[in-house]
Amino acid sequence: MTRPITRNTILDTDLYCLTAEKFSGGRSNIDVVRDMLAAGVSLVQYREKSKSMRDKYEECLALRQMTREAGAAFIVNDDVHLGVLTGADGVHIGQDDLPVAAVRQLVGEHVAIGVSTHSPEQAQKAKADGADYIGVGPIFKTFTKEDVCDPVGFAYLEWAAANAGLPFVAIGGIKAHNVADVVRRGARCVAMVTEIVAAKDIPHTIDTIRRHMANA
Repeated sequence: MTRPITRNTILDTDLYCLTAEKFSGGRSNIDVVRDMLAAGVSLVQYREKSKSMRDKYEECLALRQMTREAGAAFIVNDDVHLGVLTGADGVHIGQDDLPVAAVRQLVGEHVAIGVSTHSPEQAQKAKADGADYIGVGPIFKTFTKEDVCDPVGFAYLEWAAANAGLPFVAIGGIKAHNVADVVRRGARCVAMVTEIVAAKDIPHTIDTIRRHMANA
């Protein structure tokens, strides 16, 4: 039985997995996501910066079909139009992207909108603007993104757990060895990139991460 995927439930999961083909050891996004889904992951975000629009469109169509068959949510990062065209369940935007109100006009009422935030002020604005969930981070230093800000540490994470008032995903430098600390500070959903896409055995790595989360 698959979980219902709506704007309100899209973050009702433990792992928020992202694509990053440059870190996947020569494997395609399709192969990596297939392993994620086989391990029971129920949320995948497509994040690719350097591919052509045609390649991203065709890849998203394939991933949308795979996630739909697996009962998993599919989110597209940054490119709102790509998310709409490929039937994504959600789109994720940053602080310098289109405002939430404009994105809502493009995606309609049934698609979730997530916003990356790095401070309580940004979280409060995202909520006021109508975001369905927020990203909280980067918790630790991360090298996955070139334009990433400095780590926000546990202070903002703990604030979000107590005060955000909407679902959030902790992101940024989270690994198997530190995920328990993140969970203990209030994160129910955590995002990981290289820890999963670079793993030689993705299902085994995901199982290990989940055991650390459960023990926290």
